[in-house]
Amino acid sequence: MRSTLKLAVPFAVAALALGACGTKGGDTTPAAGGSGGAKVCDQKIGMFGALTGPNANLGIYIQNGVNLALDDYNAKHADCKVALANYDSQGDPTQAPALAKSAIDDKKVVGIVGPAFSGESKAAYPLFNEASMVAITPSATNPALADNGWKVFFRALGNDATQGPAAAKYIKDTVKSTKPFVIDDASEYGKGLADIVRKDLGTSVVGNDTVQVKQTDFSATVTKVTASGADAVFYGGYSPEAALLIKQLRDAGFKGTFVVADGVKDQSYIDNAKAAAEGTIITCPCVPPDVAPEFQKAYKAKFKEDPNTYSGEGYDAATILLDGIGEGKDRASMLDYVKNFDKKGVTKQLKFDAKGESADVKVFAYKVEDGKIVSVGEIK
Repeated sequence: MRSTLKLAVPFAVAALALGACGTKGGDTTPAAGGSGGAKVCDQKIGMFGALTGPNANLGIYIQNGVNLALDDYNAKHADCKVALANYDSQGDPTQAPALAKSAIDDKKVVGIVGPAFSGESKAAYPLFNEASMVAITPSATNPALADNGWKVFFRALGNDATQGPAAAKYIKDTVKSTKPFVIDDASEYGKGLADIVRKDLGTSVVGNDTVQVKQTDFSATVTKVTASGADAVFYGGYSPEAALLIKQLRDAGFKGTFVVADGVKDQSYIDNAKAAAEGTIITCPCVPPDVAPEFQKAYKAKFKEDPNTYSGEGYDAATILLDGIGEGKDRASMLDYVKNFDKKGVTKQLKFDAKGESADVKVFAYKVEDGKIVSVGEIK
């Protein structure tokens, strides 16, 4: 396991003088030209992701982290608080452009935490880029997102170019599979990740298949898996389909290991798959709760449970934006601030490369044991 990180960012924020907030009231629109000088009060940060729908839990876990960061900031800046604007995408890329426009049109919104998923990120970032609206995704992992030349794109975690090889390595070295089968859900995220796993597993792959988001009958895929003699299945996709797929695989007699990624790291997977979920391996570029014990304690005090998938990354992404607001940055001046950000967060050292990728990347493995998702360590 990686060494414990201390909760450094919030205390850095605490050092900012309350007097820097400026005068409350009056014109709350960020100053034209984005000088980043006088602090403007009544600003907002946005949270963009699924808050309702079948994948809502992942968005809510992020939102919880964002809300905790806001609590921390606002407690120390009581006369100049920052509010949260929620943009509920339901995980649907077709809704993303309108939501992005809504965020852009609200001149009080300084920056965005999100979008949460890769498909909606692909649809929303062109608009954010045109408007010079910084967006820090805490969870969208498709590597191609960083290759579009979007100056406002930042990713607070590793992408699937790291997670895919880590998953393949785990399948080969820990699961010791010699006959893996790879399935994807045809989504921007799922197919992109599965294709990387396919490439890294190479000639050992005994079969491939593609299913669809919202599909419920996987009998054709199950037949292919059982006929192939596969001893492991990797699935690139999200929790709702993964739960049905593993149930149908187990019902058909599949005894091998089921391996999934961060899109399935959600309690709803266990609730829906029930006993069939036992033994599932989950990879994720997200840190276990005990990596940041002070954050874990604060999160549990507020939400009565441990931090979940991307809660810490959501907190870190929000804290970067809030730190900028605390230093007088507005929407226009936030870009340069984030590009040069370099501080310790709760999940990692928060620093970005020239493409907006996280400069500190690790991938962890988790396992479903006794109806819970438990960490089994970093995949080196």
